[in-house]
Amino acid sequence: MKECKTIQKVIFILAVICVSITQSWADSWKEIFFADPTIFVENGKYYLTGTRNREPQGFAILESTDLKHWTVPNGKDLQLILRKGDQAFGEKGFWAPQYFKDKRTYYFTYTANEQTVIASSKSVFGPFRQKEVKPIDASAKNIDSFLFKDDDGKYYLYHVRFNKGNYLWVAEFDIKKGSIKPETLKQCMDCTEPWEKTPNYKSAPVMEGPTVMKWDGVYYLFYSANHFMNIDYSVGYATASSPFGPWKKHPNSPIIHRSLVGENGSGHGDVFKGLDGKYYYVYHVHRSDSTVSPRKTRIVPLILKKGNDGIYNITVDKEHVIKPMWK
Repeated sequence: MKECKTIQKVIFILAVICVSITQSWADSWKEIFFADPTIFVENGKYYLTGTRNREPQGFAILESTDLKHWTVPNGKDLQLILRKGDQAFGEKGFWAPQYFKDKRTYYFTYTANEQTVIASSKSVFGPFRQKEVKPIDASAKNIDSFLFKDDDGKYYLYHVRFNKGNYLWVAEFDIKKGSIKPETLKQCMDCTEPWEKTPNYKSAPVMEGPTVMKWDGVYYLFYSANHFMNIDYSVGYATASSPFGPWKKHPNSPIIHRSLVGENGSGHGDVFKGLDGKYYYVYHVHRSDSTVSPRKTRIVPLILKKGNDGIYNITVDKEHVIKPMWK
């Protein structure tokens, strides 16, 4: 009997220790607060960055192998891949980054001072710098850049310009000069659908956060609509047979919305192909039902099913939304 009680006591102590270790492990992981996030995939790893809106100004990086658990690559508390004042344009408003690799060069487009910018590096970890510190197009304010390379080798810059609201534009891009070809500049579409302009937050029309994919010869333009402070900030998509359009908005839109993913302000992210061969969308949501910022990062699998017209009907696997954590 005495031995039995001793064994029970040992088992109880071990259970307490296991619970404590598990709780300590869980407590060491923290939520990720990147707005306008993007994920770059290479060599069996995911690299995440996004808008931080805090000092030191610039862009930080996290890495992962499973999309759920993220760490700082250099093992420290913070690793910046582009820093304010380090041979890169901008003093404030470092927003909406995108990784783009072409041959052996890594490019990094972002917004600063309400201007789109491109920098480069020979490493995914940066530092991303400019030979000539300048914006892509200083002739007008423009934000939310996305660089796309077509099958014929031409480059296109999708971005947002202001005209009593935020609208999506595209222009052919000269990657050697780091500038658009202004004669090719064209607005992609207007704000026309009820889901793109809900009354829950009063603002001018907003269409932003573009990502372009090309599947089976068709161009897919993912974008966010409504003001980011609107609980109905959400993601839809349009298709075209040319990088310049005309764009046809898909009736499935929005594909990411609070009614689908369960959190307010769900939008402005990027599409990426996972290590499992599936496509995902990384985006941000409001901090809570009553607070917008700092915005939290989320990831959701995309479901692509081709319709009779050859166009993919895109939905999300709302039962498997990932809430990534870091330490």
